Amino acid sequence: MCEECRELVDPKEEQLDRILAHYKQEKGALIPVLQEAQGLYGYLPEHVIKHISKELRIPSAKVYGVVTFYAQFRLAPMGRNVISVCLGTACHVRGGAKVLEAIEKNTKIKDGQTTEDGRFTLEIVNCIGACGLAPVMSINGNVHGRLNADQIPGILAEYK
Repeated sequence: MCEECRELVDPKEEQLDRILAHYKQEKGALIPVLQEAQGLYGYLPEHVIKHISKELRIPSAKVYGVVTFYAQFRLAPMGRNVISVCLGTACHVRGGAKVLEAIEKNTKIKDGQTTEDGRFTLEIVNCIGACGLAPVMSINGNVHGRLNADQIPGILAEYK
């Protein structure tokens, strides 16, 4: 490949090709390939899914089926700050829905969405593992507990 051409190749695509080459002969390789591709890109863009489909010789409909079945896979980029709001039993009983409502009002997004500026992604989870602090949310893994709706604007302001 000429030097000028090499500069036009996306390094992520080269790395994806190495991932695919590593798994190409393995049965059941789709999920590990998708996990590594998502780790590389941060999500699974359409062109990546098509490339994986072609290289692993799996119909793209099947690849999309796996991607949409498992909650770990994302078809859209994540925000810089991922808000996980717990709506498990303890959080639900102690006002988790009001916390979620305040987050939705302040960010103008719903579950699974990302703000237009890429600042926040919102996801609802069943448990964060901090039931004694209910209701809770985490932002980028930082747990905020014993929440009420009035605290949400101040907490969100801490994350740029």
